[in-house]
Amino acid sequence: MPNSSVVAEFLLTRFSDVWEQRVTHAMLFLLMYFGTLTGNLLIATVTTLDKRLHTPMYFFLRNLSVLDICYISVTVPKACVIFLLDSRVISTVGCSAQVYLVYFCSCTEMLFLSIMAHDRYVAICQPLHYSMIMSPQVCLRMTLSSVLSSMVYAGFHTGNTFRLSFCQSNVVHQFFCEVPSLLKLSCSDTLFNEISNFISAVVIVGGCFAFITKSYIHIFSMVLKFPTRKERGKAFSTCIPHILVVSLYVGSVAAVYMKPNSHSSTIQDRITSVFYAMVPPFLNPIIYSLRNKQIKDAIKRIMNKKSLFREVKS
Repeated sequence: MPNSSVVAEFLLTRFSDVWEQRVTHAMLFLLMYFGTLTGNLLIATVTTLDKRLHTPMYFFLRNLSVLDICYISVTVPKACVIFLLDSRVISTVGCSAQVYLVYFCSCTEMLFLSIMAHDRYVAICQPLHYSMIMSPQVCLRMTLSSVLSSMVYAGFHTGNTFRLSFCQSNVVHQFFCEVPSLLKLSCSDTLFNEISNFISAVVIVGGCFAFITKSYIHIFSMVLKFPTRKERGKAFSTCIPHILVVSLYVGSVAAVYMKPNSHSSTIQDRITSVFYAMVPPFLNPIIYSLRNKQIKDAIKRIMNKKSLFREVKS
């Protein structure tokens, strides 16, 4: 092993060093960030306040919204700081925290999306048994199991990454601390890390995607039996966008974590990371809820209650 010193900090990488482009990138990131916060906070608030939405489907939507707020907050604020300021430094502790939280949020995201697909499958294909299969106790257990297993998963990969020695450089060719980018900086043997990343991506991401796909195949086969074209169209218009978002998320994760490790880094790698770290939290409120009539009706009821309260108070 070559001589190495302990790395106390890392340097993150911008998309460009041109000031005007840096400002543009920061503005785009901030717009996506505040859009994500607004949409997900709205969904979390509405599904909490409106008792008509206290059902398994909206329980999982609320969980997903809270998770997406955390997910995008792990990477975007720090990215905007390095875009707008001269400093690109992130401490080793901050970098390890980012790695842990990205792994935790991405794994939990996949598990929540799988649970939501299962919920829709039971609701459409086994409606008579829905209340028994998706009872509050079962929903809570599935949520806690997802969170706890993701914590273990994230802890394993974070510890496995930061046991390595870093001596090649301290420049991470990414706008946040991402494991494939960190492995390129290590002077230790990273074969075990690469194999464990690949296997875990196949098991978690591939397994969840297969489960989601199977659920929607059953849903579509049931939907095709609906008597009217309007009912079939409504079901398809709801399910297809879900599948597109999941496919985008799975494809971008696979492109980053399942490709062979290379010491070259391109702008495409950073753009690909945007598609799994930022785009799903931004799109989920639009796809899963803001197109939902029950959510819209709940927002109207809450707004009407507020207006009535103001009139009474005045």
